[in-house]
Amino acid sequence: MAPAERGTVAVPSSPRPLRVLLLLSLLAVSAVEVVSAATAPLKFGINYGQIANNLPHPTQVSGLLRSLNVNRVKLYDADPAVLAAFAGTGVEFIVGNEDLQNLTDARKARAWVAQQVQPFLPGTRITCITVGNEVLSGKDTAAMQNLLPAMQAVYQAVADLGLAGQVNVSTAHSVNILASSYPPSSGVFREELAQYIQPILNFHAEARSPFLINAYPFFAYKASPGSVSLPYVLFEPNPGVVDPNTNLTYDNMLYAQIDAVYAAMKAMGHTDLTVRISETGWPSKGDDDEVGATVANAAAYNGNLMKRIAMGQGTPLKPDVPIDVFVFALFNEDMKPGSASERNYGLFYPNGTPVYNLGFDGASFSPSPTFSSSSKPTVRKFLV
Repeated sequence: MAPAERGTVAVPSSPRPLRVLLLLSLLAVSAVEVVSAATAPLKFGINYGQIANNLPHPTQVSGLLRSLNVNRVKLYDADPAVLAAFAGTGVEFIVGNEDLQNLTDARKARAWVAQQVQPFLPGTRITCITVGNEVLSGKDTAAMQNLLPAMQAVYQAVADLGLAGQVNVSTAHSVNILASSYPPSSGVFREELAQYIQPILNFHAEARSPFLINAYPFFAYKASPGSVSLPYVLFEPNPGVVDPNTNLTYDNMLYAQIDAVYAAMKAMGHTDLTVRISETGWPSKGDDDEVGATVANAAAYNGNLMKRIAMGQGTPLKPDVPIDVFVFALFNEDMKPGSASERNYGLFYPNGTPVYNLGFDGASFSPSPTFSSSSKPTVRKFLV
């Protein structure tokens, strides 16, 4: 779920004088990492959804992402074709399984990890398994009850198979599990979900795995365009909002949502967990009633977010903890149900053409790539 034309980012298409290039080298940012030895690695990844009938073969996708220097990918399953296509690339993967009922069975959980994850290690860098997706914001109480037991069974399977040092276990939640998110310091989880969230937080503390949140400021703007500031949700210049309890100033909604989750976890006794954004983005197109779903806004949101990631920026509450983000999504997915926006979060069309300019104009598909583990991808840069 996507960045914009305002504050566009451009790629130099012709040679520049050496002194200009030296200056630009300090500002240039690849799709995944800042070109500066002094800057910490960026916490940027991409969600690779596949609810479409026109997507390229995974080997082509592997070549595309390598050309962009994208080195973190999140899947919603453990597609063996994708995992095989990325073997030897060094790309880090999150894989998923939403079959909660079967995963609560320890034998089935172990069989799944042994068959769908273990065979691809260490050739493909699988570092996390997500169990379920946005379960607690749904209405399936059976799934809610099965979520933690399924996570525990998968965690035990990972340990039993000797993978605990490589793979952790988590689940992704919608930001809607919060009952309150404003001001951020007053963040609290929904009361009826406390019985599920408290033991899940305890699990994360024991497993040392991250708390994953799917957060879309687009939804807040779409619901109340008259009261929600567009610059505030797009990371553009604005007066900001001051949290009266902490006197911290927030100049964008995503950071406020992250800190609201930290506050909600603290209210449940946990200051020992890290929040990561497993999905965020902005659609480039929507239905007539989907206010704000435009190419310009999508490019602004993702483009400005990537600039902040490149800076190693943290939130006002956690300024020394760089934000950790997986953007949604790699491709537009033409078979996703629901509103038109659901099918238009991609940074790319299925043919590999960028939906808007984020400096990816040099990207392209290549034939099934062949390379050694020591080969280096071509880096495409965009200017901050």
